Amino acid sequence: MQANIHPAYRPVLFHDTSANVFFLIGSTAETDRTHLHTDGNTYPYVTLDVSSASHPMYTGQQRQAKTEGRIASFNKRFAGFTSK
Repeated sequence: MQANIHPAYRPVLFHDTSANVFFLIGSTAETDRTHLHTDGNTYPYVTLDVSSASHPMYTGQQRQAKTEGRIASFNKRFAGFTSK
């Protein structure tokens, strides 16, 4: 095997910004940012938009943003076209 071809595997601190949850996981993700973790050590820092802490599939909670308004608008517009 060739030496020095693999990226460095080290602990990296991932931050889910939508749920404000931190995960300390071994990774090869490249980043220039660092953050002080609760254990007192400074780790490379990567922000995430969605993780298992905030994704509806894992949390069991459905997000109801603008879809209800769209469905209600559609039903209101086409309510007279149903066959009886």
